[in-house]
Amino acid sequence: MTTIDYSVWDHIEVSDDEDDIHPNIDTPSLFRWRHQARVDRMEQFEKQGADLEKSRAECRRKLADLQKRIKELESAGTDDAKAELSRARDEEKQLKKEERSWEKKIEEHRREEKKMPWNVDTLSKEGFSKSVVNIKPEVKEETEEEKEQKHKTFVEKYEKQIKHFGMLRRWDDSQKYLSDNPHLVCEETANYLVIMCIDLEVEEKHALMEQVAHQTIVMQFILELAKSLKVDPRGCFRQFFAKIKTADQQYQDAFNDELESFKERVRGRAKIRIEKALKEYEEQEKQKRLGPGGLDPVEVYESLPAELQKCFDEKDIQMLQDAISKMDPTEAKIYMQKCIDSGLWVPNSRTEEDAGDKEEEKEEAEKEKEAE
Repeated sequence: MTTIDYSVWDHIEVSDDEDDIHPNIDTPSLFRWRHQARVDRMEQFEKQGADLEKSRAECRRKLADLQKRIKELESAGTDDAKAELSRARDEEKQLKKEERSWEKKIEEHRREEKKMPWNVDTLSKEGFSKSVVNIKPEVKEETEEEKEQKHKTFVEKYEKQIKHFGMLRRWDDSQKYLSDNPHLVCEETANYLVIMCIDLEVEEKHALMEQVAHQTIVMQFILELAKSLKVDPRGCFRQFFAKIKTADQQYQDAFNDELESFKERVRGRAKIRIEKALKEYEEQEKQKRLGPGGLDPVEVYESLPAELQKCFDEKDIQMLQDAISKMDPTEAKIYMQKCIDSGLWVPNSRTEEDAGDKEEEKEEAEKEKEAE
């Protein structure tokens, strides 16, 4: 039986993900920036090769024209022709030397091209298109609602298994667990792990977040490899582990770069979530503090002149009345209205309290009189 030669995959660069990210995740296209950088490098490399070919072709054209001229001079036989023929032959030597130089550069360029790692843009070959077993069937585009429901259903069913995979550390353990649970090799698992990382960072469980982040990038790389080969992810995750466990430095560096980049994005997202939660908490507390006029007593207090703030600090009504009497009437009225609307000052509260005390004293006196 003919076997497939997997040695051609010894240099594979997998670093971008053009798929749309699940709506629950606000980290779209986790690897897109690396893909763009690689595309730019490839275009530059191709342009360099085209320029070399163009320069060699121009050199050959000049050489052909010169050799034609040399034949004409050889048949002329005049003294002027002989002098020009000598110069032409010297120029011919230079052009041949230049031609060999261009050919050497082109050969070096081709060798460099063979050394370049395969990637998502160069990996797929026509030979794979004949596979009947592993090629993904064409499916209609899912709506956002369908994607969200699919994610929710999957997580409800396999949440415990996804978390277990997120806690694994060794390559062999991860490979065995996916072999036993191949249904986990999918976008839903990757999406849940991303959310899990953000939750852990918000809870300040930094070391645990980094562990789960590692497993998240493992899943992302597997999905990326499957997409580039146009096969079901469940059919190629072993190839990823075979590659990463015997990885050359370039491949390992690519994996580590993606991991560090992802962890930074998680930290940034967690920071935004924490800031949002604090803002919402402060807003709730502010709503609880609002006075009868809808103003925040803290904000109103901070806007008052120092002499009025001191009155409220001392809880001295007489001091407050004296401070108000010394201010401009219009300005004093504005400040007092703010204090009333915020609940810092309750009009007639002291009078009502005194009236209540007097009423109680009157009732007690009447009771004592009746008792006598």
